[in-house]
Amino acid sequence: MIQDLEHIGDVITESSVWESTKAFLNKNLTIGENISISILDVIIVITAIFITTIVLRIILKIITRKLPEDNKGKFNVVYGYFRWLVYVVILFITLDSVGVNVTAVFAASAALLIGIGLALETLFQDIISGIFILIDQSVHVDDIIEIEGKVGRVVEIKLRTTRAVTIDNKVLIIPNHLYLTNSLYNWTQNGSTTRENVEVGVAYGSDVQLVKKLLLEAAMTHPKVLPSPPPTVVFINFGDSSLDFKLVFTLADSFTAQHPKSDIRFEIDRLFRENDIAIPFPQRDIHIFKKN
Repeated sequence: MIQDLEHIGDVITESSVWESTKAFLNKNLTIGENISISILDVIIVITAIFITTIVLRIILKIITRKLPEDNKGKFNVVYGYFRWLVYVVILFITLDSVGVNVTAVFAASAALLIGIGLALETLFQDIISGIFILIDQSVHVDDIIEIEGKVGRVVEIKLRTTRAVTIDNKVLIIPNHLYLTNSLYNWTQNGSTTRENVEVGVAYGSDVQLVKKLLLEAAMTHPKVLPSPPPTVVFINFGDSSLDFKLVFTLADSFTAQHPKSDIRFEIDRLFRENDIAIPFPQRDIHIFKKN
């Protein structure tokens, strides 16, 4: 009899504990007028987020296990943004499944979400452009690029910006969305060597064969001009005041091309003076008509 009473007492105690626990878990937390969530719902949401975190980590390890370390680091940045997007989606799905009025949540945060969306519009454009750069490999570190009239050597490619150093040793920070809205010139996409040119005009009546010889001499004697392919001279046009020529040559480093080109211009001027080749300035004839 005593054992039966003790058993009944234990059952009553366990039942009361369960009822108390159940009542505690079902206690509602009211947020605003239309949003109500219980403690059990909060536990379910936390559990869903925890499981999602484990699944995302497994997926990340599977995807990145064969990637190089550099690309793996960049992919981790992309994964970071994607992870928060997944968290938000899972959060709303879980809240809806436990009976929380998700519509009310959206209504309560609509103004805030719109403000954040407008503020982050350019940021998301930069991130998307950065992903495109990583995928299509249009720009690499050490490439020489020109965008919006600015030229620089790429030193770092991030998800939001690209850092380049100009010829004047100034750091150029380029938002990645500019790649989608502007024409990008990659000077070294096909290799480090580039074809450069210097244009010059000579007076009418000059010996054009001598001009060609002197221009080739000015290029071939410069130490930074590559012998292959050899320099060439193009007779461009019969200009208004001069015969126009273009000297074309190859350099190994186009990033510093302005210095060899300057040296070649100095040499052209010296050779032309020694050989009496005149570089004319624009001339205009003015006719004055006098009315009677």
